[in-house]
Amino acid sequence: MYGKTISYGIQGIDAQQITVEADIKGGLFKFSIVGLPSNSVKESRDRVSAAIKNSGFRFPTHNYTVNLAPADIRKDGVALDLPTAIAILVASNQIKVHSLDRYAMIGELSLDGYLRPVKGALPISMAAREDRMEGIIVPPENAKEAGIITNLKVYPAITLKEAIDFLEAKRMIEPVSVEPSEIFNNSNVYSLDMFDVKGQFHVKRAMEVAAAGGHNILMIGPPGSGKTMLARRIPTILPQLSLEEALETTKIHSVAGLTSVRAGIVPDRPYRSPHHTVSDVALIGGGSFPHPGEVSLAHNGVLFLDELPEFKKSVLEVLRQPLEDEKVTISRATQSLDFPAKFMLVASMNPCPCGYYGSQNESHSCICSLGNIQKYRARISGPLLDRIDIHVEVPQVHYNDISSLPTGEKSSEIRKRVDQARDTQLARFSEEGIYSNSQMSPRLIRKYCKLDGEARELLKMAMDKMGLSARAYDRILKVGRTIADLSGSMRISSNHISEAVQYRSLDRKFWE
Repeated sequence: MYGKTISYGIQGIDAQQITVEADIKGGLFKFSIVGLPSNSVKESRDRVSAAIKNSGFRFPTHNYTVNLAPADIRKDGVALDLPTAIAILVASNQIKVHSLDRYAMIGELSLDGYLRPVKGALPISMAAREDRMEGIIVPPENAKEAGIITNLKVYPAITLKEAIDFLEAKRMIEPVSVEPSEIFNNSNVYSLDMFDVKGQFHVKRAMEVAAAGGHNILMIGPPGSGKTMLARRIPTILPQLSLEEALETTKIHSVAGLTSVRAGIVPDRPYRSPHHTVSDVALIGGGSFPHPGEVSLAHNGVLFLDELPEFKKSVLEVLRQPLEDEKVTISRATQSLDFPAKFMLVASMNPCPCGYYGSQNESHSCICSLGNIQKYRARISGPLLDRIDIHVEVPQVHYNDISSLPTGEKSSEIRKRVDQARDTQLARFSEEGIYSNSQMSPRLIRKYCKLDGEARELLKMAMDKMGLSARAYDRILKVGRTIADLSGSMRISSNHISEAVQYRSLDRKFWE
């Protein structure tokens, strides 16, 4: 006796169709699962048997085999519980279903037969639509996430018995559909605002430039100067996610099990802030079954690394590939997977181990030796530093600023200028396959960052005086292009280059 159901498994951030086959034959009781199952899949034997019994059905006491095809791909997770139980019940002639090839199904089974949510509902529903499935049966908690996909009927089933009744046409389940526009209408509502930051006007200007061009930024300042406070407010001035970006971001968060049950989609740009004790794998991704790391969870958003020199050197060095390629490639013996990692890096650090090097406050004078300061700064390699477009000092806030009422612009006002600058870049790069100035290649820099004589002489003088690298030269041109876009100028003038050079002035002061 034979039963077959259709389900899906996660490979990276995409889903692949898996056929679950059950075959029952006579003999002593034996339950085998084949097809490269992980331990979590093997453990489904106990969950499936208990769920079947507690749903009012008889669990076969024969020799039967469950095959997960294709057999050459490893299967992980608990999403195969539901299709496994249905396939066993079909093979044992306890249910009669003639449309199993039209429906996909996913779900973890509890011992009492209730369905529990699983990871990866969005990429699974996207794959089911591409495979022209008529519908997919999911746990109720995954319904909104899966329902974002159009042209696919999503049926939330509370229990195994309810899913069986639906497949046997004994019960109707209303399909769930989600209108993304309704979710986006409620997005970009932040409890934080740039208006809350007192003083630090030049730092907020640097933040605006970074957000407008998608540039990486490093803040250097003593403890309590507001570096973390500023970093947390960067998402409030970034452009709203497009639907395409939201789906990309949600796929990654769905695989990681971080999507909201109520929203179903990630409507706002993610903000990730891992602790400095994070491991290489946790930051970049990987594992025996490769999963996304912090850099991928920050895709289309912000990755904030507080106290940058405190991170292990090996962790910082693995950042270099995603910063350049906007993706992470994880290779294993049997497969190679790509995880998107297009993020804005925001980092902060103290100027020295004690944090008060260069401070003009007599009560907070630096106590570090020159050797300790050099050793502290050497934790960040030159190649990594060169990949950060903007370096900005964050000085201690004066008493007058702290005691006064907040002044300056709100995040919504800054975001308007950022949006205008991004629109300019989208129009400029419409045929180039990129969306911001920070992504320009050397060819595009030569094409779009031409300087007049005065600006060229100013940049030459700055390069000679500060001893900047060739990569720093490119960064200055990119930032200058962004500053020009914010001012609505088609050409990069000496004023724009002068401001861009200021954002590299820390190179000599702090690193030489």
